Amino acid sequence: MYDLRDPGLQTNQIPSFTYRWHTTITKDFVSWVNDRIDFQRASKLTTDNVSGTEWPMFSAVLYLWSTETLQENWEVNPNFSREAPNIYAREAIEAAAKLIVDPDNASWVKAHWGSDYLHKENLFYRMLFIAGLTSYQKLTGNSQYEEVLVDQVTSLSKELDESPYGLLDDYPGECYPVDILPAIAVLNRAGKLLGMDQSDFINRSIRAFEDERLDSSTGLPAYIANSKTGYGYGPARGVGISYMLIWAPELWPNVAQNWYSNYEEYFWNEGSIISGFFEFPQNSGMNSFFFDVDAGPVISQYGVAASAFGIGASKVNNQLQHFYPLATEAIVASWPLPDGTLLLPRLLSNLADAPYIGESALLFTMTRQSLYPSNNQVKYQLPYIVYLSLVLYCGLGLIILRSSIKLVQSLKK
Repeated sequence: MYDLRDPGLQTNQIPSFTYRWHTTITKDFVSWVNDRIDFQRASKLTTDNVSGTEWPMFSAVLYLWSTETLQENWEVNPNFSREAPNIYAREAIEAAAKLIVDPDNASWVKAHWGSDYLHKENLFYRMLFIAGLTSYQKLTGNSQYEEVLVDQVTSLSKELDESPYGLLDDYPGECYPVDILPAIAVLNRAGKLLGMDQSDFINRSIRAFEDERLDSSTGLPAYIANSKTGYGYGPARGVGISYMLIWAPELWPNVAQNWYSNYEEYFWNEGSIISGFFEFPQNSGMNSFFFDVDAGPVISQYGVAASAFGIGASKVNNQLQHFYPLATEAIVASWPLPDGTLLLPRLLSNLADAPYIGESALLFTMTRQSLYPSNNQVKYQLPYIVYLSLVLYCGLGLIILRSSIKLVQSLKK
C-alpha cells in the first residue's frame, strides 16, 4: 500500500521503490550468473528452448539498463539510496557483463549461425551484446570491452544499412521488427558513448517501419517481416508495439507520437475493473486466452507482457493516464514477498535458467522516463482490480494470522 502512494507514479520521477527492487535482484544475481557459467548450462540446451537460451542474456541486459537509469537518477538526487547503484551493485554489474561475453552462453546462436555468429545477421543476440557492454562501460568507466564494442557497432550498423529494407534476421528466416527498432536505438546509444556519429544511419533506418512493413489495419509495424522482400506478415501485436514505443521517441519523436495514438485507438482498453493493452487489435477475432513465450499469458485479450512493457511505453511517451493504472496494477499483481522477491514475475520466469527475467523486465519498464515535457492534466484513479487485490491481501493475511494464533494455542495445551 505504501508503494501505491509513491510520487513517481504520478510524475516523471522514478518511483523510489525501484531501488528496493533493484537491491533485491542484485543480492542473488552474481551467484546465478556464476552457476550458469561454471556449469556451462547454456551448451546443454537445445535451440528450441527459447526461454532457457534467450532469457538469461535478456535478463542481464535488462538488469544493466535498469542499473544505468537508477545510477543517472541517483547522481541527480542521491536521497534515493544511501549508496550509488554502480557501487553497491558493482559485483552484479561485472557478473552481467561476464555472462554477456561468455562464449558458452552463445551456444544457441552458434548453432544457428556458426562460428561467424558475431558478424552475420543474428540481430537479437548482437543487439543485446552491444547494449550490455555499452551500459557496462557507462556504469564502470572500464573500457576493457571497447574494442569488441566498436567492432560490433560498426559491423551491425553497416549490415543493417546495406540490407535491402533495413531488416535483418534474428534466426535464419525469422525477422522480428520488435528487435530491429531497439537495435537501432542501442546502436545510437553506443555510438554516442564511442564518439561515432550515427545520425545519418538513424534517419535512413525508418525505412524498416514503412510501407509494406506496416500492418495496414492499424498503421503499426507488423510483428513479423521478411527481411528479403520487406513484406510484413500478420497483425501488429501488443508485446511488440509496447516494447518498440519505449525506444521510438529517442529516434523519431513524430513517428512515435503517431504510433502511440494508433496504439491507444486499437489496443488500449479501460475496463470497469482492469485497464491495459490487448495483445491483438480490438475486435480482431483473435484468441482471447493463450500463452506464448513472447506475450506471456493473454487473459481476456489483455496481454501481460504488452501491459508490462506498456508501463515503460506510456511513461516515455508522457501518457500518464495509461502509466498510472498499469503501474499500480503491476505493483499489486507482483505479489511482493517479505524478502523482496516479486512472486508473480518470478513464477512467470524460467526458474531453471532465467529466474530473474520477470523481475528485471518489470524493473526496467518501471524505471523509464519521459522524453517530453509533462504538461498534461491527468485524473489519477486506481482501477478496481487494485482495490480487489488489496482486499485479497488483507484477507489472506488475516487467515494466516488466525492460523498462527491457533497453532500457538494448540502448542500451549
